[in-house]
Amino acid sequence: MRSSTLRLLGFTLVFCLGVGLDQPASARVACQTLNKQQVAALFDRWNQALQTRQTDKVVALYAPDATLLPTVQNGPLVGRDKIAPYFDHFLALAPVAKIETRVIETGCNVAWDIGLYAFTENGDQPGSHKQIEARYTFIYAPVHGHWLIVHHHSSAQPVATH
Repeated sequence: MRSSTLRLLGFTLVFCLGVGLDQPASARVACQTLNKQQVAALFDRWNQALQTRQTDKVVALYAPDATLLPTVQNGPLVGRDKIAPYFDHFLALAPVAKIETRVIETGCNVAWDIGLYAFTENGDQPGSHKQIEARYTFIYAPVHGHWLIVHHHSSAQPVATH
């Protein structure tokens, strides 16, 4: 494994061990897992929600206390009420995401999808489009019986220097 993958695995293990420790054993969720195709489908669901251009449909895919480190705004944005205004603006651009490359891993009550994606958005002129390349991380966890985004990080690809 690459060192970056090992660091992420370590972070995720710490995250998973910390989740729910302040809850009584009776309130903790039994171990739930997803396969890689199911995790990929969670991204597809998010991308389809973007295409509705309805903020409430997108934000419903985030856990109530989710964190978002957005592509073109300072963050973190914590909670649906802070995340929603970001999507109000972003959805006006009619974004459509396409995965370029990804790494999906799963565990007990956690799954992550990390990679590169590109957005096609409305351009500055009517009828024009532009493409934005970015890096992303989605971390999913089951919340009240539904797999939701608990953390989303998106950052523009750095410009290559020559």
